Amino acid sequence: MNRIDRISAILIQLQSRRVVKAGDIAERFNISLRTVYRDIKTLEEAGIPLIGEAGVGYSIMDGYRLPPVMFTREEATAFLTAEKFVEKLTDSTTMAQYQSAMYKVRAILKTTEKDALENLDGSIEVMKSAKMKQGAGGDHIQTILDSIIYRKVLCIDYFASHSQENTNRDVEPVGVVFIDSFWHLIAFCRLRNDYRDFRIDRILKLAVTDKTYNNSKHPTLKAYIAQASKEKQLEMVVIKVEKEIHSHLDYQKYYSGFVSEKHVGSKIEMTFLTSSIEGFARWYLMFGDKAEIIKPGQLKDRVGEIAAAIAQKNLQLTNSY
Repeated sequence: MNRIDRISAILIQLQSRRVVKAGDIAERFNISLRTVYRDIKTLEEAGIPLIGEAGVGYSIMDGYRLPPVMFTREEATAFLTAEKFVEKLTDSTTMAQYQSAMYKVRAILKTTEKDALENLDGSIEVMKSAKMKQGAGGDHIQTILDSIIYRKVLCIDYFASHSQENTNRDVEPVGVVFIDSFWHLIAFCRLRNDYRDFRIDRILKLAVTDKTYNNSKHPTLKAYIAQASKEKQLEMVVIKVEKEIHSHLDYQKYYSGFVSEKHVGSKIEMTFLTSSIEGFARWYLMFGDKAEIIKPGQLKDRVGEIAAAIAQKNLQLTNSY
C-alpha cells in the first residue's frame, strides 16, 4: 500500500471509533510508531482537526465528517462473503439488520461493482453444520448485544443439559461467542455468583430487565476466554494412524482437540489436547483398528475396557439366540 492510500485509510479508521490508539494503527498497517506519528502530522497539516492525548490515542474533533467513501470491488466482495456467513450462522434479527446495511452498501456502489456482486452472489455459499438447527436460539443475539450496550441485566429461562433442569436466572452479559457450531452467551450469573457459559439455543425465554450493572468489574470477553482456556484441565493425547484413513478424520479431528500432526514412517502421528478421555476413547474406537495409542496410558486402558464390554455384550447376545 502506498503512503497516500495508507493515510486515507488511517483517516477512515479515525472516523470509525471515538478514540484510536497509535499502536492499533501501527499493527493494522505493519508500520512503526514513528511512521504513524508522521502520517498523523500529515493529516493535521492537511486541515483535519485531530485531538491527540499521550497514552490514550487520537480522535477527530466532534462534528467533523467526510462525505461517504466509495467501496472498492474487493471490499464489496468481502461484504457479500460476510453476508453468507451471517445468513447461516446467526439469528433472523441479525440477518435482517445486516441485509438492511447491505442495501446501503450496494446503493453507493458503481454500476460495474453492482453487476459484479450480482454475478458473484450465486458463487459463494456457506453450508450450515448438521448440528445447527434452523432457528435454534430464537432471535436472542441482538437482544443480548443491546443489553450489553445499555448495561441491562437479562432474565433467562435456561435448560441445563447436564442436569436436565430448567432454571430461571438473572445474568450480567459479558459477550457472545461462536464455538463448535453454536452461539454461547458468556455472563455473570447472579444465581451462582460466578461466570457461566450459556448455549444460546438452550435459552428458552429471555427478557431485558430494568436493572443495570457495572460492566467495568467484568473481564473483557477475550480475557475471559483466555483465562477459561488456561484453567481448563486438558490431557495430551498422541496417536498414530494409518495414512489410508487419515483423510477421513480431517473434519472430525478438530472437535476432538486436534493440535498438530507429522509423518512418522508409514503412519501419521497426531497430537490432541482433550478435556474428556472418555469422549476421546469412544471417538477413537471408530477407527481404532487402523491406529495405535502412544499416550496416555489412561486412554489405552479405557479403550480396552470399552472394547471388552462390547465383545462381552455381543457374546451374550449370540448365546441368547
